[in-house]
Amino acid sequence: MTYYDIFNGDADGLCALHQLRLSEPRDAVLVTGVKRDVRLVEKVDAQAGDELVVLDVSLRENAEALMRLLTRGARCRYFDHHFAGEIPVHEKLDVHIDTSPDLCTSLIVDRYLGGRWRAWAVVAAFGDNLDDAARAAAAPLQLAPGRIERLAELGRCLNYNGYGERIEDLHYAPVELYRLLCGYRDPFAFIEHETAFGLLRDAEVNDMALAAQVRPLTESESGAVYLLPDAAWSRRVVGTFANNLARSARTRAHAVLVAKPDGYTASVRAPLTRPTGADALCRRFTGGGGRASAAGINSLGAADFERFVAEFTSAFSS
Repeated sequence: MTYYDIFNGDADGLCALHQLRLSEPRDAVLVTGVKRDVRLVEKVDAQAGDELVVLDVSLRENAEALMRLLTRGARCRYFDHHFAGEIPVHEKLDVHIDTSPDLCTSLIVDRYLGGRWRAWAVVAAFGDNLDDAARAAAAPLQLAPGRIERLAELGRCLNYNGYGERIEDLHYAPVELYRLLCGYRDPFAFIEHETAFGLLRDAEVNDMALAAQVRPLTESESGAVYLLPDAAWSRRVVGTFANNLARSARTRAHAVLVAKPDGYTASVRAPLTRPTGADALCRRFTGGGGRASAAGINSLGAADFERFVAEFTSAFSS
């Protein structure tokens, strides 16, 4: 029998798996990638008797590969908060999917585990820009405000590291970062003792300083569109930049595009005061998906740029 742990390379995927393995330790084949690399199940060649755990990647994007493995006789537990499409029913599939806009996958895993490793779920929720949900989850921990802010800082650093077109854009490969996390049951110990935290924090500050110089292409009361250049720092900071924009103007939607040779990638954030519509917008374009409050398009063709801006403006106009 072979175990496979299949997880998104962002804060939510990392912390979801870390919680699960703190409760259920086992050696497994690790399958992950950059945040936008979501079709991860198709990379697995599982056979009858093998067991899969999938965390924080859309079932919609992985349904065909998943059904192929289930038909072979593999078993799967699936935890996610993204739009799933039609969820298959299979005796070997155990699904834990909740697309509520105030949930991330780590909070779903936290619920599954009865809150046993709650601090890591709080880290992930902050990383996913779910600050209100993170603070609500943290309430039973009775942490001082400064301690909660440290968890927020860690979550944002872990999430920042997940963005890039390829692994080489990242400061740490997600598998490497996960293995560093595995050495710590307590996120505060990771913050205090792990050099990766300081490196990511400083790198994020540097990349954000570059992004702060970019002015919006279009701007209104209801939304703003930004375009970052084709550069490694742009690809790394796009999610953090979009999340910061969302927090700084809670009633406004934001789209951050990054140029690439054949078009663009896009990160969309719905208004925090009305966190719906981002996934529906992005699914209108090939390679688009995500969740109601935050979504993206992996490859927006140059010919679709003006249509995207028009549909973004229409989708979130007040």
